[in-house]
Amino acid sequence: MSKVTEKTFTLNTGAKIPAIGLGTWQSKPHEVEKAVEYALRKGYRHIDTALAYGNEAEVGLGIKNSGVPREEIWLTTKLDNPWHKRVTEGIDSSLKDLGVDYVDLYLMHWPSSTDPTDLKKHYPDWNFVDTWKEMQKLPATGKVKNIGVSNFGIRNLEILLNDPSCKIVPAVNQIELHPNNPSPKLVAYNTSKGIHSTGYSCLGSTDSPLYKDKTLLDLAKAKGKTPQQVLLAWGLQKGWSVIPKSVSKERIEANYELDGWELTPEEVKTLDGLKDRFKVCGDAWLPVKVFFGDDE
Repeated sequence: MSKVTEKTFTLNTGAKIPAIGLGTWQSKPHEVEKAVEYALRKGYRHIDTALAYGNEAEVGLGIKNSGVPREEIWLTTKLDNPWHKRVTEGIDSSLKDLGVDYVDLYLMHWPSSTDPTDLKKHYPDWNFVDTWKEMQKLPATGKVKNIGVSNFGIRNLEILLNDPSCKIVPAVNQIELHPNNPSPKLVAYNTSKGIHSTGYSCLGSTDSPLYKDKTLLDLAKAKGKTPQQVLLAWGLQKGWSVIPKSVSKERIEANYELDGWELTPEEVKTLDGLKDRFKVCGDAWLPVKVFFGDDE
């Protein structure tokens, strides 16, 4: 059986994104640096961060301290909502804080062009299509290898892809994916357009209801694996990359121990059949609605 930890997915650009990465959202200050360093030394080669997380400088230090050559690491960061009219400044800010010359993947974090002078308002003269026009210029600069989006549902993807200005199809759509928010229609749509899906909150996030789900717990016990390992295997076998967040050495290590076993097709279907639904990330805090409940 091939090593899951060495698995990659080929994007529409030909680039290969490592299947398993370390997520850094909600990691506390002074924990991220050590988590990134440890993950890279453990074997991870995919690190995910964002300008909005406020931890890019720590992520950069973790990369530097790991001793792993920059070219061996897949590094993803994201353009924050109030920076939509300042794409060049946004990537330059991220590169400076990360201490690197380029990122492998730059995502539009949300399809919300928020006015930085009033975060409860959306620009009246600018939307995510305008932002994408600017992002499309980045690969030619060498600062960004691939561009993509995050938190885009089918409705907004249709708007973007059907606009005449869209010359580059997003390489990735990073979305919330776990058995209680599987979004099969959205994943299928991404695939149909050649867009790779990356699952965030793939473990259901902190204090997730998933960890009280008897079906998941029984399956994990029967496999002799942690519920987190089962959830990661489920996502990988469904065909998307996963970026579990952790700052614990034990969890970082356990989340990477996916070689030598897999879920059977029946076990995947069992997790597909979980009935409960919840989202970790809603859109009530945004000035515009981005989730429409039509991707299930």
